[in-house]
Amino acid sequence: MQKLLVMIVVIACFLVFFANASNSNTGKFANLKGAYLGQKPPGIEPVLFAPGIVSTGMFERDVVIAMNGKEFYYGLMFGTQATIMVSRQKDGIWSEPEIVSFASDMKYYYFEPSITNDGKRMFFLSTLPPAGKEPKPGWSYQNIWAVDRLENGVWGKPYELDTPINSDEHNFYPSVTNDSTLYFTRATAKDFKTTIYRSRLKEGKYTEIEKLPAPVNGKGTLYNAFIAHDESYLIVCAADLPKNDTGVPQYYIYFRDENDKWSEPINMGEKINKPGATASSAYVSPDGKYLFFASTWKKPPEQPLAGTLSLSKLL
Repeated sequence: MQKLLVMIVVIACFLVFFANASNSNTGKFANLKGAYLGQKPPGIEPVLFAPGIVSTGMFERDVVIAMNGKEFYYGLMFGTQATIMVSRQKDGIWSEPEIVSFASDMKYYYFEPSITNDGKRMFFLSTLPPAGKEPKPGWSYQNIWAVDRLENGVWGKPYELDTPINSDEHNFYPSVTNDSTLYFTRATAKDFKTTIYRSRLKEGKYTEIEKLPAPVNGKGTLYNAFIAHDESYLIVCAADLPKNDTGVPQYYIYFRDENDKWSEPINMGEKINKPGATASSAYVSPDGKYLFFASTWKKPPEQPLAGTLSLSKLL
């Protein structure tokens, strides 16, 4: 653990901060200056990231930051939609988050972005129909797509990655290393049995996929695996591990040595795995200083509620 982080950031606390969601935050964006949307760096205790700006009370997760630190992407679920948001720093000022250009067709879902070291390609989960297949509603299709940055700096048209990365099962949560090795999760459509895979980029193409060996694959239900930029560790959401009897997914970390051997899973502790909280995705900033992680939990009232109460008291 000590080789991973000394400073920690929480990105989303679902429901607990629902009161922050409103349309009155527009004025805040004019003053967002500095790294990480101008937010005050945290200490060793998790803090809510950019409340009312990124963490709004909707379901925000799946952070990814361009290596130059000037583009901040994250996933957002609202209503029946799932999409990718972006805020950009221009002339020192961060823009209000907006839906990324290639995700404008709201008939489909776009989620779980991951960007290459050079910033020229982004991978993401989408429900876009595979070639030759008819569109289907909801999460029927779950495959990994990519989009390349054009010469003018904008994103081009999404395209589906070739097999064997995509299949008839659910393929999701791409995470890419400095050398463009792609890690992802595959789950059986029938019973959601999950496996973590990786694929090396060879001569510009992803060809063979490799199932990560035990102890990564073998025990428990692991998914949404973030790989370190230098491939030295893997952070996963995991349920049903022998040391996790909470009944909800928690964050675990596996370390990888120079011989490509993986350590046993290490629970990331109660500061990350708040009692009763559900893990959904994690990301470490390009400079290695900050952990962004999404966490959802219920906050029961400290005392029984009674009478006619205002919304603020209910929250």
